[in-house]
This record gives sequence, C-alpha cells and structure tokens, in this order.
Amino acid sequence: MELLGNLALGLDATLTLSNLLYCLAGVFLGTAVGVLPGLGPIATIAMLLPATFSLPPVTSLIMLAGIYYGASYGGSTTAILVNLPGESSSVVTAIDGYQMARKGQAGKALAIAAIGSFFAGTVATLVLALFAPPLADLALKFGPAEYFSLMTLGLVAAVVLARGSLLKAIGMTVLGLLLGLIGTDVNSGMARYTFDLPELADGINFVIVAMGIYGLGEIIRNLEDKESRSLVMKKVTGLMPTRADLKRSCAPILRGTGIGCILGILPGGGTMLSSFAAYSIEKKVSKNSAEFGHGAIEGVAAPESANNAGAQTSFIPMLTLGIPSNPVMALMIGALIIQGIQPGPAVMTEQPALFWGIIVSMWIGNLFLIVLNLPMIGLWARMIMVPYQYLYPLILMFCAIGVFSLNNSAFDIYLMALFGLFGYICLKLDCEPAPLLLGYILGPMMEEYLRRALLLSHSDPMVFIERPISAAMLGLSAIALLVVLSPALRRKREDVFVE
Repeated sequence: MELLGNLALGLDATLTLSNLLYCLAGVFLGTAVGVLPGLGPIATIAMLLPATFSLPPVTSLIMLAGIYYGASYGGSTTAILVNLPGESSSVVTAIDGYQMARKGQAGKALAIAAIGSFFAGTVATLVLALFAPPLADLALKFGPAEYFSLMTLGLVAAVVLARGSLLKAIGMTVLGLLLGLIGTDVNSGMARYTFDLPELADGINFVIVAMGIYGLGEIIRNLEDKESRSLVMKKVTGLMPTRADLKRSCAPILRGTGIGCILGILPGGGTMLSSFAAYSIEKKVSKNSAEFGHGAIEGVAAPESANNAGAQTSFIPMLTLGIPSNPVMALMIGALIIQGIQPGPAVMTEQPALFWGIIVSMWIGNLFLIVLNLPMIGLWARMIMVPYQYLYPLILMFCAIGVFSLNNSAFDIYLMALFGLFGYICLKLDCEPAPLLLGYILGPMMEEYLRRALLLSHSDPMVFIERPISAAMLGLSAIALLVVLSPALRRKREDVFVE
C-alpha cells in the first residue's frame, strides 16, 4: 500500500502540463541526440544544465532523465540504418541490425529494438520503484565513515570497469580528484591550486569540465572523421515483426532486461557494459548462434533491451546513495546541487515528490518514445544525412552561451576551450574521460566525509576499519584492485574490451 501511495504522489507530481511537455521534450531531444553521431547525451545534458537553473527541480530532472534514456533509443536508428552507432551502447546493435537492413529488414530491426527497449524500460522502472526505497532506508543508517568508504568503492569500481588501460583509468581518476580540490578550502579559507586567479576561487564549475571534455573534445574528434553516411534504405517499410520474429525475440529481450537491470547499477557499468554483456551471452546461449553477425534478430533484441534497462537502473545509486554510476549520473547530481538539493538518501524523505516524480516520468517517457520512434523513422533517417559541418557551429554556440551564462564570465569560455583541448588529447591517447568526471564529482564529497569521520573519531583512522559496513566496503575495494592488477586477469580484461 505504501508503494501505491508513493506512486500516486509521483503521478501527481508528473501529470502537470509543464512536466509532461518537458518529459516529451527530453525524450524527443534524447532520441535526436542518439540519432546524430557525434552528439551524445553527456554533452547535451551539460549544454542544457544552465537552462535548468530557472526550472523547478522535478521538471529539470524529468527532462534531463528523458534525454538520457531517449538517447539509448535513438542510437539504434543510426546503428541499423547507417552502421554508424549514434551512442556507444548501440555499437553492438550495429553488428546484426545493419546486416538486417541490408537484407531489407530494417523496419523489423527497428521495431524489435523499440519493443525491447519499451519492455526493458518498464521493467527497470518497476525495479527502481521496488528496490530504491529499502536501499535509501539502509543508507540513512550510514555515517561519514560509511559514505567515504562507499565513494571509494564507487571510484575503484569505475576504474576496474573502465575500458582500456587500467593505469590510464587510475591516472584519470586521480586527476579528477585533484581538479575537485581547486578553489577555497571551506575549513581553513585558504586558496588551493588557484594560481592566484580570482576566477578559480570558487573552484571550476563541473558544467565547464563536462562541456569541454565531452562537448568540444568530441567536436574536434568528429571533424577528423571523414566517414560518409549513406542510408541502406531511403524508405523504411515492414515495421510489424512476424509472430516467428516475436517468438525468437522474447527470450533475448527477457535476458537482456535482466542483465541491464543488474549491470546498470554498477559504477562504470551503465548502458555500454550492459549491451556488450547481453550480446555476448545471447551469442553463447542462442540456438541461432551461427546467424550472429549476419542479421540475427536476437543480436538486436538483447543489447537494445539491456542498454535501456541499464540506463534506467543506473538512477538507483544516484537517487538513493548520491553516488554516480556513470558520467551522466554525475551530471544529474550536479543538477541537484545546482537546485540546492543535497544528493543522497535524504532526497527520498525530504523531496518525495521529486524522487517518485522521476520514477513515474520514466514510464510515461517510455510510452512517449514508442509513439515517437516508430512513426517518425523517416524524420530520423533524414536527420542522419545532415552534414556534420552544419551541426558543429550550432553545438559550439550553445556550449559558449551555456558556459557564459553561469557567471557572465569570458574566462569560463576560455577554460572550457582548454578542457576541450584536453578532452581531445585524452581521446587520441585512448584515455577514457569517465573516471575523471566521476573523480571530480566525488572528490569534494569524499574529502568532506573524510574530515567529518576523523573529527568525530578524534583523528583516529581506525574508525574506517572498526565500523563493519565501512570495513566491508574498503575490503571490497582492495580485493577488486588486487584482482584486476593480477597479470592474467589484466590481459583477459584488455582482450574483452578489445573484442
């Protein structure tokens, strides 16, 4: 009964004209972002953060969430029609989806992707509603020591699950932690790493970091990419899958949904890891494994279900613990902080309309996505053909306007340009920026909880070991690092990410 009451509260918060319109705008924009290669949800959310300052908290979070899971839908369109994934999580979908399109089955592939995503999104929303409250109740028992250890575990998990070199992932995390220290120390009032620049006295706004690394960095990289986009089919037909197609897709959709729900919660996991894992497992268990890579419908159903489920369950640690599981969730935490809301378990008790409004809006957003995706495939197909040289000046303009609106300072634009250059260098050196952004968001909070824990224990560092939950999480962090540092597992890990 309590759950029904909470869902009714969420419906009451969501079913206003303005919130429904912003939800529709978010999923539409998210789908468009997913369709257009080179413009991901991270850069888009970063660009729109300044615009959410004047919106109520529930409205801004509903729109930003819609952009995120909408992009998971949209990325499959380009993957299937052009063999050019609009989102990293749609890379796997392109393997079989594009082959289906070449055989004249693009409509069938797009329909199965939409059906699988809708089912997975609905289940993931239910999982979020069922498991978030008890997790939030548990988190309310946490003290400063437990929070510090939890954040340490989150950063370690993000390093372990980051693609590419482990050493580079650790380096990016440490750099993110250092960037988070820039500004004035709250306790002593001393300036740290400001280089006597008054503009850095309040630290670097995370919107500048996110826009620079993910917005400008991606623009520079995409300008290098001369790859042409050619549609396999100018007109997509046959959107209704046959009964045999649905029968083949049911089990992959169920398995993909389960995998996405579990892996989406993990720090660093999210949509990409979910879709890769679902495809790999489906290839092993499917009776039609020989067809994989040549147009197997299971190769579209499983990863698309997994990435949408992963996108929505990644909200669980963000809403209940205040821990971002991926860069998008880090931006969501930033949006909460901008609105004057402290992320964590207190959100559920102090802002119940916000908490349950986001959950209910996800189900409504999934309905909007079904309505948007299938009838508007023609529009998405035309958008794919827009040359990138016409898109990037607009992206640059929105980035500059958004950053300037933060403090009305040209210095912030120069700083964003510097981070854009840094982001491009990271991409060229194959250094994944995600651990940096997670470290940057978690760093100041970790420092604050560390100080509180030591203050309450009279500077006794054993407080982190003596408290059972804190000790367990630190132990898990140490085990994860030791295991992944073993040469055999490190080689296996690198092979998996290459594959």
